[in-house]
Amino acid sequence: MSDYDISDNEADYYDSDEMMEDYQNDDDQDEDDMEMDDYNDDFRISAGSKQKSYEVDYKSLSQSSVEKTMKEDVDHICGIFGVEPAIASLLLRHADWNKEPLIERYMENATKVLVDAGVAIPEPVAEPTPVRTHHSVDKLSTGSASRRSTRSSSKLLSSLTSPTRSSAQKSSFSSPSSSSSSISASKSRTKDKLSEEPEQKSFTCPICFDDSPSLKPLSLICGHPACSGCWNAYTVSKIRDEAEHCIRCMTEGCAIVAPDDFIHDILLSDAAAPPDSNPDDNQTAWVRFQELLVRSFVGANPKLKFCPYPGCTNTVSCPAAASKSVLTTMVPIVSCGAKGIPKDASAAAASSSSSSGVTTVTTTPPSSLYDKEHVFCFGCPIESDHRPVVCAVARLWLKKCEDDSETANWIKSNTKECSQCQSTIEKNGGCNHMTCKKCKYEFCWVCMGPWSEHGTAWYSCNRYDEKGGVEARDAQSRSRASLERYLHYYNRWANHEQSAKLSIELYAKTEKKMEDMQITSSLTWIEVQFMRKAVEVVERCRSTLKWTYAMAYYLAKGNEKDLFEDNQRDLEKAVEDLSELLESPIESENIPVLRQKVTDKTVYVQKRNEIVLEDTATGFQDGRWRWNVSVDGFEEPPEELMVN
Repeated sequence: MSDYDISDNEADYYDSDEMMEDYQNDDDQDEDDMEMDDYNDDFRISAGSKQKSYEVDYKSLSQSSVEKTMKEDVDHICGIFGVEPAIASLLLRHADWNKEPLIERYMENATKVLVDAGVAIPEPVAEPTPVRTHHSVDKLSTGSASRRSTRSSSKLLSSLTSPTRSSAQKSSFSSPSSSSSSISASKSRTKDKLSEEPEQKSFTCPICFDDSPSLKPLSLICGHPACSGCWNAYTVSKIRDEAEHCIRCMTEGCAIVAPDDFIHDILLSDAAAPPDSNPDDNQTAWVRFQELLVRSFVGANPKLKFCPYPGCTNTVSCPAAASKSVLTTMVPIVSCGAKGIPKDASAAAASSSSSSGVTTVTTTPPSSLYDKEHVFCFGCPIESDHRPVVCAVARLWLKKCEDDSETANWIKSNTKECSQCQSTIEKNGGCNHMTCKKCKYEFCWVCMGPWSEHGTAWYSCNRYDEKGGVEARDAQSRSRASLERYLHYYNRWANHEQSAKLSIELYAKTEKKMEDMQITSSLTWIEVQFMRKAVEVVERCRSTLKWTYAMAYYLAKGNEKDLFEDNQRDLEKAVEDLSELLESPIESENIPVLRQKVTDKTVYVQKRNEIVLEDTATGFQDGRWRWNVSVDGFEEPPEELMVN
């Protein structure tokens, strides 16, 4: 019996009557849910829920969940520092959301932290006071204390200051070294400034030089005014074009950062937003600004990663893969839980439009290939499932495929170097009498020796055993062997990648066959889902097979590699058998037999895929695998295992 046949006892497990039991006993369940869940019972290998060795614990988080966590951190800082949420948020962003170092630095020097974060205006450098000997000691002490009090006070961010608004929001707090009198004086100066602005007869924007009476001058605590139109255009451009969430004052050299409420008013407030601005653009910019804040929080936390799929705002939490040291023993493949967003960014932009922050698909729905969850690697930038190979080896392989290393190997395999000037020479004729165009050196293409010693009978060359000729031929042979070895693995890697891309067409063909089955047989739509499940399994296993060739290329020779390639062979044979069944024509009288064969083969392919993943993952955990090159995080291979 073949390795790919199902025995009588195994066939009992996949009995068709047993497979359809769930469909008959689940009358109360919604038909759509049955389509997604019940038919999977046909392909269930075991009922156990034990986590497999190649899986990793993770949790999918929505943008609102991350924003809730951010708010908790902001409230924590507000409670310790006694500042407003807008100030606390700017401080946390400046500290990369690392609370402990921020608290330590703030307690040591609050003013410096505020200035560095763009929350407070740096104090001007005081001019040295000339020493006057006739001043009394008491007066000098009083003046020194007064100067210390002035230096300890900090001007803080205020909200937008507009002549059309009767009042302005103010952000202030007491630093450990500030006195109550200095803060009162600072507030008094701010009120004086705000009350004086409405009395100005005219205002010329320093950015656009517009002096229209209808202009709304706005400024941060630094007091550098600009019209609302310039502020709006500047803010939208920073958010949309530069993906910037830290928006500073437009005045050159000013480092004051605009707080979130200022950004909100510039974009959405009727009092601050210019009347000629586009409300849809402003709303889109505000939604994008909130997303950028979440991205900054996620990027600063090694336990979190933002979903790389276009248009997706979900985040994944995976504490088990937060350290780089664990990436040598696991492949942290995760899913953000979202579905239905096209992988192609241009397609996503063309097929959807945003209105009030809601994305509406305007074209035909994507194929079922794009309805799956977003799967990516938590430990590296690869935006796909690259199991069973670890991140470091996967990056090595992709770099080798992308750079020009194999072009150099081709040159070495098909060219030779001039023995005198080392120029690269390609033979373009049948004669072995070569002349270097650069140095005019004449030599024999066969043995690389001087042509003068060959006389006129080059074909009776007796210099094949010369040391220089032997070394040249050996170097060329090694290059050719290295190139052939690389092409062996690359061609098979690329073949499975191409086959996975053709799954789009396979999905369409399979759906057409499923419809034909319903017409020519008594099977329902749910009962023909075994075809779709089989296509999904084939696609997933081709991804596994693709990366097994990348891993095999770097595995050192030995028994472990032989066993690995045996498992690889069994999986590949099973996948090809299942693919052949899916491509075979459908005859109405053979539909029950075809259904049984496809179902059985699908379960078998799933099992073979699990064997490959389980064995590889266990090998990484046990430190069983050895490489033929240097790999980050692994021991340096012995010299005898190294491959050039």
